Amino acid sequence: MTRVRLENAYVTLEPLALNHVEPLERAAADGDLWNLWFTSVPAPGRMADYVETALRGQEEGRMSPWAVRENGSGEIVGTTRYYDIVSDPPRLAIGYTWYARRWQRSHLNTACKHLLLSNAFQNEGVVAVEFHTDGYNQDSQRAIERLGAKREGVLRAHKRRPDGSLRDTVCYSILATEWADVDRWLQLRLQRLAG
Repeated sequence: MTRVRLENAYVTLEPLALNHVEPLERAAADGDLWNLWFTSVPAPGRMADYVETALRGQEEGRMSPWAVRENGSGEIVGTTRYYDIVSDPPRLAIGYTWYARRWQRSHLNTACKHLLLSNAFQNEGVVAVEFHTDGYNQDSQRAIERLGAKREGVLRAHKRRPDGSLRDTVCYSILATEWADVDRWLQLRLQRLAG
């Protein structure tokens, strides 16, 4: 998967690099996001490790991470990535997504996901995009459902959280055959949210 910069009128997804560590630390501090035990937002002083892990995943072909820049302010406000990238059949997951608190429940997530989904289906040629979230992360589940993804089911005691406890993973997907309708829906939603 190639490292590409993705951009629309609202956000720019910059290939993640070590120079994003400090701005991501500031973004995570807006809302003390690391205190949400069911997310993967790194605690203060741990952002460099988080970025280095994502970059290792990229070198190994398992991930493609981005820093999220909000175009109006020019600020780095969060991060997202492709992960679980497989070639046969070509599919990937979108996740490790988090934004500074002031940008949550805004047009930002819709703008980011539209860019990522467009790139996945139109440029990378995937047959499906998956989304996974913690069973306790109700906000994330609602946000994924608002994108038009279909709930596939729950993998119980599936992964460890940062604190070591086991999480149930709620799984969603969008198929390539559904993309045209989801694309239209996201464009309409983005016009309404950002208008």
